Amino acid sequence: MGVLIAFVIILSWLTHLIYLLSYQPVNVADLWFWPHILLQIWLSTGLFITAHDAMHRTVSSNVKLNNILGIISTFLYAGMFYQKLNSKHQLHHQFPGTSGDPDYKTGNQNFFSWWFSFMKHYITIWQMILMAAIFNILLIWYNELQLLVFWVLPSILATFQLFYFGTFRPHRLPHTAEMQPYNSRTQKRNHLWALVSCYFFGYHSEHHLSPKTPWWKLYELKNERTHSTNIKSEKI
Repeated sequence: MGVLIAFVIILSWLTHLIYLLSYQPVNVADLWFWPHILLQIWLSTGLFITAHDAMHRTVSSNVKLNNILGIISTFLYAGMFYQKLNSKHQLHHQFPGTSGDPDYKTGNQNFFSWWFSFMKHYITIWQMILMAAIFNILLIWYNELQLLVFWVLPSILATFQLFYFGTFRPHRLPHTAEMQPYNSRTQKRNHLWALVSCYFFGYHSEHHLSPKTPWWKLYELKNERTHSTNIKSEKI
């Protein structure tokens, strides 16, 4: 099932991008312009979520296929390097919300300051060179404005979506007793909003509790934890 979902996300992102570059005008007054932008942001986020699941080996039990889909997803997302992301992400799970966590910012936790610090860990000069080269190759077929608005901008905005729901909101201070042992809080249960906002990634305590649960099953884990909490409350 994980492989099928990964292929659906990858192909949906690619197909929609080609459609936008080929047929959708850059016109903010166009009725369809904004829904298309929002959808492309969401699909870009899905690429990274797919790569993230691959880092936890939940896309496929076949390690080679799992890693290939992870490499493809990170490359399509922003020319990122899967192995580098993977090594950093494993540290995040070892030391969540502490100085040993590469995704966490101690001291000033201003949203934009933290986002900038977060991005510095993952953006490399080689990635920028690669993306610049691809951009210039794509100029053979598509105009510059189309590429900037429909390819570059959604990827950048997706970083804010991923950062807010997957890092800033779950791990920011104060770290309370109920957030232990992962220094992580979780989104309230509304499965439709959790899916639309960030592929259930807002159920972040559940993800840290069970990293081997793929994103599309996190809502089940959320249900189980909520049910268990309700039973405990009734007994009290």
